[in-house]
Amino acid sequence: MAAVRRLSAVPIRRCHPLFLLRSFSSAGSEPTITVETSVPFTGHKIDPPSRSVETTPSELLSFFREMSLMRRMEIAADSLYKSKLIRGFCHLYDGQEAVAIGLETSITKKDAIITAYRDHCIYLARGGTLVEAFSELMGRRAGCSKGKGGSMHFYKKDSGFFGGHGIVGAQVPLGCGLAFAQKYLKEGTVTFSLYGDGAANQGQLFEALNISALWDLPAILVCENNHYGMGTAEWRAAKSPAYYKRGDYVPGLKVDGMDVLAVKQAAKFAKEYALKNGPMILEMDTYRYHGHSMSDPGSTYRTRDEISGVRQERDPIERVRKLIFSHELATASELKDIEKEVRKEVDDAIAEAKESPMPDPSELFTNVFVKGFGVESFGADRKEVKAILP
Repeated sequence: MAAVRRLSAVPIRRCHPLFLLRSFSSAGSEPTITVETSVPFTGHKIDPPSRSVETTPSELLSFFREMSLMRRMEIAADSLYKSKLIRGFCHLYDGQEAVAIGLETSITKKDAIITAYRDHCIYLARGGTLVEAFSELMGRRAGCSKGKGGSMHFYKKDSGFFGGHGIVGAQVPLGCGLAFAQKYLKEGTVTFSLYGDGAANQGQLFEALNISALWDLPAILVCENNHYGMGTAEWRAAKSPAYYKRGDYVPGLKVDGMDVLAVKQAAKFAKEYALKNGPMILEMDTYRYHGHSMSDPGSTYRTRDEISGVRQERDPIERVRKLIFSHELATASELKDIEKEVRKEVDDAIAEAKESPMPDPSELFTNVFVKGFGVESFGADRKEVKAILP
């Protein structure tokens, strides 16, 4: 990311960055910085948004801290898995943090997000805590799904996060259903359905997109294209890996998913469009540093040079670090202090999560079925549902 201009001559780097964060948030005003995205947006059947994105010192510092926290959480999860404190499936998100943070910046908790099984960081961005995350990973009662969901099934309904899902692509029609509910209830909100390049060829995705377009639903399909499915490169799985064009009649936008400000701009643009016109596809060009899951070393189908090259040239945290330095918002030492605090926060959360007990065996039979909900529930509302459709 290259800085375009600084809209204030006020010197702001004279104190610790965390103090800056608190000072600006309490004062309610701070200088605005305009930044140009790393690469242009590419549109399909739509004019792309501007590359110039407005941000603030406190926002940039919060980006750095939040993405560093996510990165540290995933590195810690790797260690816990290897120590056999996390069992079963575990899919890590390090490298893709800019997508989670950028989306969150432009929406509210009333907007909905639903994603696949690489869900830890999305949960954190939606307001979940580290203790809840680590407890769930280790199958403890204090987990966000009471220790019964594990890595693939994080959930936080009160913040509009409708989960990680284990079946490839299955979350997309569910997300379009959420968008239908939002339109039905006239909430003025949207749903972001996240999926990977591996799921982009699923038939259910196209079926859900088709009906969303027919009904002008506020559904935004977000392809997190990290370029590899379960060990398969995108060019070996898709005849057309330009996923933002795959909606055909639905407009799309290709975004640098390693640039948090580009994601912020794209999410704002997509939400405004979807509320007025219906569905849209966002393709986030991103990258995962770990393998597909913990059973995948991630180095048999790609080179270590490729991974290190992305880390050096496109890492989302390092991009924000450079932007902070270019605007003199913090020193290297001050950012190191933030990273130390993040490490301690993660370590403390793990220690607390380990103290949480395992679920009682009787929990196997709870949260399975809701009485009184079935097809008959929709009879009285049939006319109302029909009335909102084109």
